[in-house]
Amino acid sequence: MNWTIIRTDVAHPDAVAIMREYMDEVASRYYGRPITEAELTHYVAEEPGTDLVPPAGAFFVGRRDGEVAGCAGTRVVEPGISELTKVFIKPAHRGTGGGPALVAAAEEAARGFGSALMRLDTRHDLVEARALYAKIGYDEVEPFNDGQFAEHWFAKALS
Repeated sequence: MNWTIIRTDVAHPDAVAIMREYMDEVASRYYGRPITEAELTHYVAEEPGTDLVPPAGAFFVGRRDGEVAGCAGTRVVEPGISELTKVFIKPAHRGTGGGPALVAAAEEAARGFGSALMRLDTRHDLVEARALYAKIGYDEVEPFNDGQFAEHWFAKALS
């Protein structure tokens, strides 16, 4: 089964749908229960991803055998530094190579924005994400922000 990674406008229906799935999963895991539709709508409105567009951002949708199965985004946070965000693979597609492929696309976009460093933060309970980042060369670093949900910080040189 093959992955295809496509840079996609965040307003495209496929992008909107996969970002909703991402937010549903991470919020439900955080609260330890399925979130309501009202909560999901609220969280998506808080983190719409509208900054993941050119000239300083990009969003990618991953398809596995034609089915939307994951996403990742990046945005420049300061000159030379981009942030990796919204990395998500649907549970049925995890472990099939989509995560590394999506992150590689985001890293390439960040290089195109002139970034020499990619960084991200994540939560303790997102163990699959932390394992992915370690596997593909991200090192855990000292905190660089005080985000509400930031519990682990990672960075990788984009050489």
